[in-house]
Amino acid sequence: MHVLRPQFRIEESRALAFAAERGFGVIVAADECGPRGSHVPFVIARRETGVIVQIHLTARNPLVELADGVRRFLLIVSGDDAYVSNDWYASRDNVSTWLYEAVHLSGVAHLREHDENRSHGDALLAVSEARLPKQPWDLAQMEPTKRETMLASIRIIDLVVDQIEGQSKLNQHKRDEDHVAVAEQLARAEKTGSRRLAEKMRALRPQLRYEP
Repeated sequence: MHVLRPQFRIEESRALAFAAERGFGVIVAADECGPRGSHVPFVIARRETGVIVQIHLTARNPLVELADGVRRFLLIVSGDDAYVSNDWYASRDNVSTWLYEAVHLSGVAHLREHDENRSHGDALLAVSEARLPKQPWDLAQMEPTKRETMLASIRIIDLVVDQIEGQSKLNQHKRDEDHVAVAEQLARAEKTGSRRLAEKMRALRPQLRYEP
């Protein structure tokens, strides 16, 4: 990651916390044909070997064969982003830009054995379900044959992280009056990322009934 300015850099421990809270990103590696990527949920753990990002892929995903214990993988974790118009600033002649937060975690990828699939599934569900205001669901509630078939169809990859890069580009380098002006414009936005996704889903099937 090219950090545009020193004041945009996210300190490593905070970058890890940001990634863990997001829990979803893009995993990328390259083979002889070029880069390959997949969108994946993940969990972050600290072990004796250091920071581990654990993901799962379908067994037929080309990235599985690339996790050979030698090749490097990159996990890209993005947060919210927003376009800032030139005329939102208090002062003249600023440049329109994008504000965003993102973290890159990279290191060597290792393929795990099938007998670790269940523990990964349990860990991922525990983290993901905890984000929802309901009683957590877990794999024990799934019909056993269907559960084992599902678990057998995936492969687990450990990314042993040796490089943590984060950037929070929030106009830290701008004058106070410009910072305030842009922040106020963004605060007036009515739609969050979640609401935008919900609107797109409703547009795909407008004939269904939705809660107002």
